[in-house]
Amino acid sequence: MGDKTDPKTVVDPRGHRPLSKGRETYSPARNNPAPISGGSHYRGRPTEAPARGTEQEKEEQPEAGGCTHASEQMGVLCPTGCELKTAILKQERSVKEEVRRMQKDVDDLSRSSNTIYNYVDGMSSALRERQLVSNGKTEVTNTHQYTDDLETQHVYAKEAIDTVFPSNIRILQGVLEKIRMKIQRVEKAILAQRDECREQCTVSCPIPVVSGKECEDIYRKGGRDSGMYLVQPDSFYQPYKVYCDQTTQNGGWTTIQNRMDGSVDFGRRWDNYRSGFGNIAFDVGKGHCSTPGEYWLGNERISQLTKQGPTEVLMEMEDWSGNKVHAQYKQFTIQSEASRYVMAINGYSGTAGNVMLEGATELSGENRTMTIHNGMMFSTYDRDNDNWTPGDPSKQCSREDGGGWWYNRCHSANPNGRYYWGGAYTRYMAKHGTDDGMVWMNWKGSWYSLKAICMKIRPYFASR
Repeated sequence: MGDKTDPKTVVDPRGHRPLSKGRETYSPARNNPAPISGGSHYRGRPTEAPARGTEQEKEEQPEAGGCTHASEQMGVLCPTGCELKTAILKQERSVKEEVRRMQKDVDDLSRSSNTIYNYVDGMSSALRERQLVSNGKTEVTNTHQYTDDLETQHVYAKEAIDTVFPSNIRILQGVLEKIRMKIQRVEKAILAQRDECREQCTVSCPIPVVSGKECEDIYRKGGRDSGMYLVQPDSFYQPYKVYCDQTTQNGGWTTIQNRMDGSVDFGRRWDNYRSGFGNIAFDVGKGHCSTPGEYWLGNERISQLTKQGPTEVLMEMEDWSGNKVHAQYKQFTIQSEASRYVMAINGYSGTAGNVMLEGATELSGENRTMTIHNGMMFSTYDRDNDNWTPGDPSKQCSREDGGGWWYNRCHSANPNGRYYWGGAYTRYMAKHGTDDGMVWMNWKGSWYSLKAICMKIRPYFASR
């Protein structure tokens, strides 16, 4: 071992790759960035205004209940039901353009018709003159000239009637066919909408109207019920669903990880952990999604949220006997993918044990130091960024410990590890003989897999 502790008193730390003199060396954390400092973009929450005796006049909002809820207090959300309006507006713009083109073709055809009419009228006049000459038996030297002019006009008129008119008519028919098809598409959209609305619309997880940058913003806008919401921290990115805990410690928590029944496999690739996976929430019969599912929000989104300003993280745990503990850190930051999502964490309080900063207390010396998670990069089984002989495929924490995490060499906490029913498990049950369960060593040790663990974050401000 790397320390001089009596071997009889050392707990078997197989999962943490203990040092053996002369064979391996251990380097402390290579990355330990300071958490974001500075003031929060939030101040203390305003107190509720006292209720007045007179009833406040209801404020009418433009387009209330439509595609856009104009009330800034309620946030902005575009729910379903606007597809028909969008389809009609799109077809309207297209049909107007086709009608303008058709008008031009009609004008061209009208001018051509007038020209042909003038030629035909001239032909008729010339024919009458020729008939007068023939009937009067007057000697005319220009009879052949009349005949040639008449033939020329006849050829022109015949070409126009046989070629120009049909061509213009075909063009108009093509335009009309396009307009007819567009109208049919609108009619089809109307019929589809009518079919869908024959019965009252029901969805498995209706999303509240209120939305915001994150759950703290939603709380301040009136979203006081815990459940699934839409958030959009940055206007350059599409909004996405999260579960907001609006009751624990006065609410405002955005859930970034949740495990409770083993229904979702957390042994995922780098890309999965980057974008997120799992089930945000589900309905248990209350008409809205008030129960969080098992999911990982995604490293890109977690990084984006923590870089908005000072952020705190709360980790809640439960064992198989119903006992609960928590670990809370006042500072929590995840850097971008370019730095492999390096984590910085500080300011511990709670009842679960400070594994993120102190490592596993049942170990000592370097064996304990190598279980500290602060300053570590994120690792998955297909992207080895841990601190256990980097680059050696036979020494990968994530591959052996069942999930993606900020592994050192390897862990004192493993919230994304394999799910074991019942709690206690052995190395013979583990895939690689390591403590690959949902472990929090300073509470239950290496060989006890928790029943549930949830990680949630919110903006930190001292006056909360």
